[in-house]
Amino acid sequence: MKELLEYRERLIAQLAAASEAFCAACLAVKDPHAAPAAGGWNAHQLAAHARDVQRRVYGLRIKRTAEEDDPQFENFDADEWNRTHYRADEPLEAILEELRAAVDECTGLLRALPPDNWSRTSGHVVYCGGFTLQTWVERALAHVQEHLDSVRQLA
Repeated sequence: MKELLEYRERLIAQLAAASEAFCAACLAVKDPHAAPAAGGWNAHQLAAHARDVQRRVYGLRIKRTAEEDDPQFENFDADEWNRTHYRADEPLEAILEELRAAVDECTGLLRALPPDNWSRTSGHVVYCGGFTLQTWVERALAHVQEHLDSVRQLA
């Protein structure tokens, strides 16, 4: 049990650290609106995406799984969300502050949870049930790390 608790503490710390590294990497990109040579999203789009997914997907799933009995989640279409909600004129610094705030809220909630809450389950309309709160935290971390790698390639 001690190892599991330590693992979860590391997950929380890694989520916070990866988010900070992501924000720093976005700010290090000379022109965050420059299109990447290989196609895909620029640093500004990646920042908005990371913020939106933390707030509307993983942060929400973590919170609801911690607080509700077996919540069910709809699928999130990131490309559609980006098409309808992305604003190129939104200041990068504001996006990153909102991402930090969303991660801080999430990590604060996680630190306050009793250990048993990490095993609470939820479901997904596409992927079915059995997703634990821990799974959502692992996915949130993987998402930030994936886009951190993408932004670093743009610098």
